[in-house]
Amino acid sequence: MRIGAGYDIHRLVEGRPFPLGGVTLEYPRGPLGHSDGDALAHAVIDALLGAAALGDIGHHFPPGDPAWRDVAGLDLLRRAVALLHQAGYDVHNVDTTVLLEEPRLGPYVEPIRANLAKALGIQVSQVSVKAKTNEGMDAVGMKLAVAAHAVVLLQERTG
Repeated sequence: MRIGAGYDIHRLVEGRPFPLGGVTLEYPRGPLGHSDGDALAHAVIDALLGAAALGDIGHHFPPGDPAWRDVAGLDLLRRAVALLHQAGYDVHNVDTTVLLEEPRLGPYVEPIRANLAKALGIQVSQVSVKAKTNEGMDAVGMKLAVAAHAVVLLQERTG
């Protein structure tokens, strides 16, 4: 078994969609990023790659590479899972926390869990998505950014 932790943060700007875990949130601003800016998918990717000692998201999907421009976070996540399988690991479970003042994530949590589970090749019961605010403190608290943390447990492939 191997444990990995991931983190990502993106500035929120006008005129961008707001993808989070493959769901587009209804909000007037969205994350600025080279890819789609899906902070949750990116945090999970870093946790997966870290657990398998395969580097980080920037190593595999460099932000300066035009090939990754506007690519969906879930597409990158599926690619990261393929790298894990090649390295001999499967995902056992994922626990995530999204830090965001607005919009409230309650209505989006179950579709996000389902999207992540499908991309990871695991059951929804193996994926946790929690939401927290920053109580008005820092960039997240001032509604200027979205951040996400992820912890994953990998196991050696059985087949």
